[in-house]
Amino acid sequence: MTTDPQLDAVRTATARFKDVKVALAEGYVPAPGNMCETSAMMGRSGPPEAMGIHYFRPDLLGISGPPSPRVSGTGTHTDFLKPSILIYEPQADGSLQLVAVENLVFEKAWKAAGHKAPPTFHGVPYDHMADDPSTKADEAHMFEPHYDRHVWVHRDNPKGVFAQFNPKVSCAAQASTPHAGHSGH
Repeated sequence: MTTDPQLDAVRTATARFKDVKVALAEGYVPAPGNMCETSAMMGRSGPPEAMGIHYFRPDLLGISGPPSPRVSGTGTHTDFLKPSILIYEPQADGSLQLVAVENLVFEKAWKAAGHKAPPTFHGVPYDHMADDPSTKADEAHMFEPHYDRHVWVHRDNPKGVFAQFNPKVSCAAQASTPHAGHSGH
């Protein structure tokens, strides 16, 4: 693990979410489809890599209703000490292991707030995500165009702490076990 004070603070502030029940109690819900996301699902070739299962706080993202047809929101929350998204890896026993945190702001809301450049964390601009309708994959995973930043503070990532995907995360267990932590949302 990194020994950067800012990243250590994020790791410490989010450690309680290692128990997905704590995340659920604090308002996090599984993302639409409750899917463990892989690089292949996003149309990327190469060795298998994954993000995991995303749990998000609708209030921090400014989401007030169901996808129509995509998830959209008005939030501009970027505080990683209280991230809007938690990312879990499904385990063979049906449990979930916290691997990363993420913040996401919808492009339209971010620009409406007067921002001209994407948000940054630790000096690194957030990634811009938008679905390309000419591809089979949904690069924005059912969300309207947005900026997001992954921070791998609970699982080492050889591609870097801010990479989108992690080759040390697997979605294999989701296909073989019922999803623990899904509470009917």
